[in-house]
Amino acid sequence: MAGYNASWNSTCDPILTPHLTRLYFIVLTGGLVGVISILFLLVKMNTRSVTTTAVVNLVVVHGVFLLTVPFRLSYLIQETWTFGLPFCRLVSAMLHIHMYLTFLFYVVILVIRYLIFFKRKDKVEFYRKLHAVAASAGMWLLVIVIVVPVVFSHYGNKGDYDDKHCFKFHKELVYVYVQVINYMIVILVIATAVMLLVLQIFIIMLMMRKLRHSFLSHQEFWAQLKNLFFIGIILTCFLPYQFFRIYYLRVVAQSKDCNNNFAFYNEIFLSVTAISCCDLLLFVLGGSHWFKQKIIDLWNCLLCH
Repeated sequence: MAGYNASWNSTCDPILTPHLTRLYFIVLTGGLVGVISILFLLVKMNTRSVTTTAVVNLVVVHGVFLLTVPFRLSYLIQETWTFGLPFCRLVSAMLHIHMYLTFLFYVVILVIRYLIFFKRKDKVEFYRKLHAVAASAGMWLLVIVIVVPVVFSHYGNKGDYDDKHCFKFHKELVYVYVQVINYMIVILVIATAVMLLVLQIFIIMLMMRKLRHSFLSHQEFWAQLKNLFFIGIILTCFLPYQFFRIYYLRVVAQSKDCNNNFAFYNEIFLSVTAISCCDLLLFVLGGSHWFKQKIIDLWNCLLCH
């Protein structure tokens, strides 16, 4: 019987520490370095710019989430949760909140840049710095007053969970309205990502046809490549989880017992979304002269062949 229980726990407990521990160490290190690096750039950026305001809020989202990562690492290393079930719900929900807020700010940044491109504007700005602060404060007020209470009134609050084992709040998925909401969110995220990708490819192809062989020397083209960078993070960090979520909801959500390690797979895909914390570091490196020169050298090499 003891052997059976041990086998059941190893299959159903989505903790398999080595992989997740390394992943969250990378997230914590890359995220902190990225946040610190981008702060030096923000000092020189236009504070009335809508894009700059969105980036500042993105930094805040990453910063708040990174505060919870050490607790995840503590659980993964010790293999037991010692901070109580309410705090476990908070830390667990923060990964979901971080993913969707990050996605939201990506969409805002990309839409603003598309408006700049199609309307032939240099930038989109608030009239005053106070307006930028008010817009950010209003957004966070909505998150704190509406999003957070709704999440915590439903997330991990309808099942009987062990306070020593965290991040396994799946019992709510048996409710039809929870499944419907999940499906709606998944479809919205995937559809938005596909539309952004198609639009970005169209813009880049349009610029390449217009500028021809001199496109690498235009600053506007490099700005569009940065847009592709954000879309790349959406495709690699967020969409795998969203696609798996469809299958997870359909096959596993209504199962009363553990089924072929799907709880672990869900945790892996969800953890991959946290890698988006490294976006600021990659964004800073991507804007460097060294990176641009490497792209130019690569393109020239391809033309030679």
